[in-house]
Amino acid sequence: MMTAVDKKPVIVRQVFAEDLEREFVIIQSVIVQYPFVSMDTEFPGTIFKQDKRIIQENNPIINYQYMKANIDALNIIQLGLTFADSEGNLPDFGTPYCYIWEFNFKDFDINKDRYAKESIELLKQQGIDFMKNRIKGIDSRNFALMAWSSGLVFNCFGGLTWITFHSAYDFGFLVKILTQKPLPYYIESFMGQLVYFFGYRIFDIKHTFRFFGLQGGLEKVARILKVDRVAGLSHQAGSDSLLALHCFMQLKKSKVFDCNQIQISLMLPPLALYGLISAVG
Repeated sequence: MMTAVDKKPVIVRQVFAEDLEREFVIIQSVIVQYPFVSMDTEFPGTIFKQDKRIIQENNPIINYQYMKANIDALNIIQLGLTFADSEGNLPDFGTPYCYIWEFNFKDFDINKDRYAKESIELLKQQGIDFMKNRIKGIDSRNFALMAWSSGLVFNCFGGLTWITFHSAYDFGFLVKILTQKPLPYYIESFMGQLVYFFGYRIFDIKHTFRFFGLQGGLEKVARILKVDRVAGLSHQAGSDSLLALHCFMQLKKSKVFDCNQIQISLMLPPLALYGLISAVG
């Protein structure tokens, strides 16, 4: 099932409600061999904005309260998952292609729900079809039921390693989906839920990139690292999850992690979600 990194074209498996059960069976078959999971979400922006002075203070507790307010009020649009082995190889199932996943949800109703206009316009430009999602998309309750039994959560197959970029909101939406409840009031309770569902091996590589002076969003970091987007478009969850994985593997390939454990823990601390890091470290 393995293939050399970047040697085959990558196909984004678009998942709607009718595909959900089949795709989770396929995912369950690859988790053991491909235990590195890169994850990204698309959602309707943020409707509760922090004052610039608050942002500059970088207070994790305040950051979490704003995150909670936004996630509680909003609904997810897409979830992207990329599975890889420790060298960055993707599943190919013996075909000429490699595969990643993009789940399209019906929860967001553009005619009724709140959203940030600029975010929705950007997602429209990038090809997200909100009406199709509303008609054919996945109910997050059904996604949760499948996730609970698939091995994607609870470390059922010995534990997954989650590779993400600026992922506090991404994990926030995942927790909301899995619990079907608002996020916990306290950040400590939220972090406890993260460990409960996903284990300790959660790495937000935006923190790692800042350690090396790589500032900015995923697209900018990828350009600096000379990593190409090989499937999909920016602000599509599947494509962004793959790009984040490739950026991480590019750093790994450059042997920046070939150092002692103390240095590694500074560069790649577990559970250090960007914006919430001071509360957990």
